[in-house]
Amino acid sequence: MTAGQQIKITGFFICLIWLCLSTTADAAEWSGNISAQSRHFLHASSPVNAGQHDNYLSLTAEPEFYHRWDDEQQSITFTPFYRYDQHDQQRTHGDIRELVWLKTFDNWELKAGISKVFWGVTESQHLVDIINQTDFVENIDGEDKLGQPMIKTSIERDWGLIDFFILPGFRQRTYAGIEGRPRSTAIVLTDLTQYESADKERHIDYALRWFNTLGQWDIGLSHFKGTSREPILQPTLIATFPPTVIPYYPQMEQTGIDLQATIEDWLWKLEIINRHWLNDHFYAATAGFEYTLIGLFDTDTDLGIVAEYLYDNRDQYLTTFFEHDLMLGLRLVLNDEQSTEALFGFIIDQDSHETLMSLEASRRIGNNWKIELETRLFQHIDKTGFLNMFNKDDFVQLNLSYYF
Repeated sequence: MTAGQQIKITGFFICLIWLCLSTTADAAEWSGNISAQSRHFLHASSPVNAGQHDNYLSLTAEPEFYHRWDDEQQSITFTPFYRYDQHDQQRTHGDIRELVWLKTFDNWELKAGISKVFWGVTESQHLVDIINQTDFVENIDGEDKLGQPMIKTSIERDWGLIDFFILPGFRQRTYAGIEGRPRSTAIVLTDLTQYESADKERHIDYALRWFNTLGQWDIGLSHFKGTSREPILQPTLIATFPPTVIPYYPQMEQTGIDLQATIEDWLWKLEIINRHWLNDHFYAATAGFEYTLIGLFDTDTDLGIVAEYLYDNRDQYLTTFFEHDLMLGLRLVLNDEQSTEALFGFIIDQDSHETLMSLEASRRIGNNWKIELETRLFQHIDKTGFLNMFNKDDFVQLNLSYYF
């Protein structure tokens, strides 16, 4: 981290503290969490990339300020985020997850600022989730997102909810640095990022989504037009070690549908997208179910059985591992006072048999503490396959958080 970045971050938190102290207790609500994380790599003696480490320690802070007024018709939410990482300078980073003003009217609402939006129903991946950029240094599962500048109008009627987005400003995907782990063999040179649009990161994107519940079905239809959140990583012409690549963000249009049906103990899920980019069309789909065994063995425990099929018909410019894959998993929920739950799953490529295995478990400790365990294992790696970049990057991660 440069001295200039440190000054900016310091100034940011000074302003945050001033805002906290200058706001009366009855006018504002503060919440959030601070956490410590330890990530240990199982192939400690033989990382794929030189300069990487066996253990990574990091600290995070994510406070949230919420204030409402005008008979609760207006509100503002401010959620900054900052992580300090022991080794990876690129993972030491800050972001504004939310800084958004909301005004509600009789049948519609207006939101402006920086915010996060989630679309999707499937477990293994969220094809239709296109608004926010992935914060890839946080985790390779794509679940963590950067805040996105937006103006959002929501209109609710009997026939459904319409959300319209104007997205003025593009966020680049974050990548691990040279000491980061896991990371690709090639170093991503984000300072040399290229765009198809001459407006680059100032290009204004648009999105529209309709959502409604019809009986047992939750249905979402969406359309996005703008800069792709998935970059194409292009090799540089200069021979370097480690090799380097440059992100290229093309323009795209994507239409998506997400469906979820709740039928007794079954959840049936489907996400489909059709995208036009790079003078080509492709479609991708994820479909599956989750069946829950409620009150397992006459206890309060529920056990969910998850199965999904993932398909992507891109041959060229494939940016994902999920091309022709099967996901199977078990979700265990104890329904106890400590909210103990765990999700174990694996995704196997039907052609190469490459396998990604994961375990995510969490449990509250008392009223304010939470401990989380995450494990990711990569098996049967094809040296020419997409997962080869994570070969020997099996890891176990422990996260301890304090919520206030």
